[in-house]
Amino acid sequence: MKKTELRRSLLKKRQSMSVAQWKQKSDRICQNLIQSSIFARSKTILAYFSFRQEPDLSFLFTDTSRCWGFPRCIDNRLIWHYWMPDDPVKTGNYGIIEPSPNASTINPVEVDLILVPCVACDYQGYRLGYGGGYYDRLLSSAEWENKPTIGIVFEFAYIFQLPVDPWDKPLQGICTETEMKMFL
Repeated sequence: MKKTELRRSLLKKRQSMSVAQWKQKSDRICQNLIQSSIFARSKTILAYFSFRQEPDLSFLFTDTSRCWGFPRCIDNRLIWHYWMPDDPVKTGNYGIIEPSPNASTINPVEVDLILVPCVACDYQGYRLGYGGGYYDRLLSSAEWENKPTIGIVFEFAYIFQLPVDPWDKPLQGICTETEMKMFL
C-alpha cells in the first residue's frame, strides 16, 4: 500500500475511536513514557499539542520539573519554543495549536528528547507523518540528527513495515499504549 492510501486509512481509523478510548489509550502512552529511563533522565523535551485525535500527551505537560518545547510551522520548517501550562497558545498553520510567536526559542543543544507525532510507525522505527516533511527535514539537519527521538502512535498504527523513501530517518524508539520500545 502506498503512503497516501495508508495515511488515509489509518487517519480514518484513528478518527473512529470514541473519546473514551482515545483518552484511555493516550493515558497509557503517557504512563509508558513516564516509566521509561530515557524520559526519566530528560530535562528538556520537545513535544506536540494533539491534533486530529493524535495521542494526547497533555498529562505530561503538568510536570514543571521539565522544560517543554512545542513547534511552530514557519515556512517549511519547525521552530521550537518553550511553553508552560499557563502560557498562551494560538492556532497556527494547518489548524495546529502552537505557542505564542513571542515565546523564547529553544537551542537544539538544550534538547534531551523529541516526542514525535506519527500517523504510523513500523518495527524498524520508520514513521509515517502527514506528508509535509517537517520532521524529515528537522531530523536530517546536523543540529537535530543525533537527538533521541520517540515516535508516539496508537498500537493499531504500529505496523510491520512502512514504505520508506531515501530521505526517511528511523526514530530511536516507539511508544504505544501497550509498550515502549527502544531500537538503539
